[in-house]
Amino acid sequence: MSLTDKQAIRDLDHISLQIISRQLSAESLTWLKAKAEMVKSEGKSFQLNMAFAHLPRFSSKADINIEPEENKAVAQLLHGFKITDWTLDRLCRVWLLMQVPADDQDVYFKKINGLFTASEMNEQVALYSALPLFHYPEIWVSRCEEGIRSNIGTVLEAIMYHNPYPAAFLAEGAWNQLVLKAFFTEKDVNLIVGLYERLNKALANTLEDYVQERLAAHRTILPEIYKLIEQTKEKI
Repeated sequence: MSLTDKQAIRDLDHISLQIISRQLSAESLTWLKAKAEMVKSEGKSFQLNMAFAHLPRFSSKADINIEPEENKAVAQLLHGFKITDWTLDRLCRVWLLMQVPADDQDVYFKKINGLFTASEMNEQVALYSALPLFHYPEIWVSRCEEGIRSNIGTVLEAIMYHNPYPAAFLAEGAWNQLVLKAFFTEKDVNLIVGLYERLNKALANTLEDYVQERLAAHRTILPEIYKLIEQTKEKI
């Protein structure tokens, strides 16, 4: 699917709720579904803000229990997207975000952007994880770029790992910044969706400069850097 495929997003909504329903208690599931209905019907953002913030009280931070067929379905619906290492509260928050009505772009943006503005670390992780699932994907580019500047490791991983949004929508400069930040913070660049598809000369030049700085400081160089530089030369 593309990141604008609304039917696929609805299918991911269904799979997410299926996983959530297996792991939440009956009481917590009832609370979550009730809040989701309020989020769908409210004009403002009170219920969304409250539910998003209070969700960990009703959901554990345990890893989600995802069946192989569900994992396969997620991969088929959105290339590169994986939720296998998510916690239950993270999945619940992302599912709740998928319930926000998207009929009016300005209202939709205001509601979700407000969550970004007031978010703490775990909330940011959920918000950035949900980037591929948001409607009007182009309007979230600046938020994604802001996230890349974060110094919080889990937030960076939410943007970089198994997240197809950056490769699909970031301009070359921001994309190159993401890749360099991944090396600089010692993230696993092999988990970056679209890494080799978006090779470019400016990135190769930046990585070569980075290699020289590392060598001058007698620091180790990850082999993936040389691989990216070499493949860029072959591509160009």
